[in-house]
Amino acid sequence: MKTKLFTIALALILSTNLANAQMRFGIVGGVNLQNLNGKNSNGDKLENDMIVGYHAGINVQIPIVPEFYFQPGVLFTTKGAKNEGSILGVATSSTYNLSYIELPLNFVYKGAIGNGFVLLGFGPYVSYGIMGKAKYEGGLLSYEDDIVFQNVIETGDPVETYFKAFDSGANVFAGYEMAGGLFIQLNTQFGLLKINPEYNSDPNDKTEVRNTGFGLSLGYRF
Repeated sequence: MKTKLFTIALALILSTNLANAQMRFGIVGGVNLQNLNGKNSNGDKLENDMIVGYHAGINVQIPIVPEFYFQPGVLFTTKGAKNEGSILGVATSSTYNLSYIELPLNFVYKGAIGNGFVLLGFGPYVSYGIMGKAKYEGGLLSYEDDIVFQNVIETGDPVETYFKAFDSGANVFAGYEMAGGLFIQLNTQFGLLKINPEYNSDPNDKTEVRNTGFGLSLGYRF
């Protein structure tokens, strides 16, 4: 699956006429403030806290009409959340860190302002989880486990921390690009798919978990 995502990304970026002088590549990186929102197994709202992650990758701006561009890219990005509570008066916390290969497929308005350009963008993304860690702490005890990516949990499956690998959602961002190619942008992302696996052993399970987050990106376009 990871190989297919890389193949799709390269096809999107390289299938366009590379001789087009107006097409510009960019490198980008930054920080994320991520959360896992939704409902628990009883249908109650999740009360998670944001964690800090990061993203890094490349994209390309392909002209469509004057001032409007198609901007596909490939990112490595980290997401997740933290939950704090207590059991029998002992403070506990659970931290989930998920790493994805992500393909943003944005449409961008790029209008001249001053010596640079204002950037307004939106579009879908698809991503695939490649690794993750879950850390559980309570009192003097601490335990860390690898996250297992699996779509359905069957009766008899080992006790692990499970998530679905595939995710998809929507991006919205705004920023400014200087005349020399440096740019900065604020990003918002809304996951539209549930990333929690289905529990066949519990038909009444109401869990719904989705990625949401904000970010600040810096980059250079050449």
